[in-house]
Amino acid sequence: MLKTLLALVVLAIAAAAAHGAWYLGSPVTIRKYPVEIEIPRGAGFRAAMEQLEKSGVAVRRYEFELLARSTGKVRDIKAGSYEILQPVTPMQLLQKLTRGDVTQAEIRLIEGWTFAQFRAALDASPYLRHDTKGVDDAQILARLQATENHPEGLFFPDTYLFGKGASDLAVLRRSYRAMARHLKEEWEGRDAAAVPYRAPYDGLIMASIIEKETGQAGERDMIGGVLVNRLRIGMRLQVDPTIIYGLGASFDGNLKRSHLVEDGPYNTYTRAGLPPTPIAMPGLASLRSAMRPGKTNAMYYVSRNDGSSHFSRTLEEHNRAVGKYQLRGGR
Repeated sequence: MLKTLLALVVLAIAAAAAHGAWYLGSPVTIRKYPVEIEIPRGAGFRAAMEQLEKSGVAVRRYEFELLARSTGKVRDIKAGSYEILQPVTPMQLLQKLTRGDVTQAEIRLIEGWTFAQFRAALDASPYLRHDTKGVDDAQILARLQATENHPEGLFFPDTYLFGKGASDLAVLRRSYRAMARHLKEEWEGRDAAAVPYRAPYDGLIMASIIEKETGQAGERDMIGGVLVNRLRIGMRLQVDPTIIYGLGASFDGNLKRSHLVEDGPYNTYTRAGLPPTPIAMPGLASLRSAMRPGKTNAMYYVSRNDGSSHFSRTLEEHNRAVGKYQLRGGR
């Protein structure tokens, strides 16, 4: 009798082991490939299993939970968007969910955009969690623990990859830290004898102006050189993009003479020096041109209406260029 009982126990253990080996080695039943699975934030293991089944992934709950518990991963399921393109075993699926091997998306934040345009792009992304929607700029800076009180210029334009379902605030945090890192590096590598900036933030403001003023990448250093020449001698910068930024939402695309004479903190026709803040998000090339501007005696430049500029040393030469390219060529 005892021998029979022992034999049955051994057979049961062997059967369980065989079943476990079969389960671990067999692909999970998936209704249709590819399959996307959304695991919400705060979901426990069993809630995650429900999401798998709703997505068409049959994991055999009891066995899958036993596998997770036996490997110590039952509390390690990570929220996010997952994609399965081909058959996976239960162990491979568990590893995917506990590694956070989420589907990646990307967002491109463009050089020369304003912070408002950055925010609009983030709001429009269907793959981000919109934690900053309806939150004002000051609150965003506070959440980022930023020391600045104005967001313009503080975020580095680049293409950012993220797991679907990530927070838009996380993207902003990466962008903010990237700009701080690049600004620090460019400030430390600046041509100190050539630039009259008091602090890195001044260089950031100048870089944003260069970004908006540059029609051709090859002219960026020259434009930086002209603007720094003006700044050094106290000459007004006289650049249209600062006025346009100051006009904000009231600007209708038509910059008028009345705008040039209406005084304000961003009017570089009526006020000498830099405006109080950046006017856009500069890229790395503009940061470098602001910190290491081109060597030039030019004090003026005017558009040739083909994307390039004519540079002049004297006002007389500049006025002739304006007559040639603007008053006659017209724009």
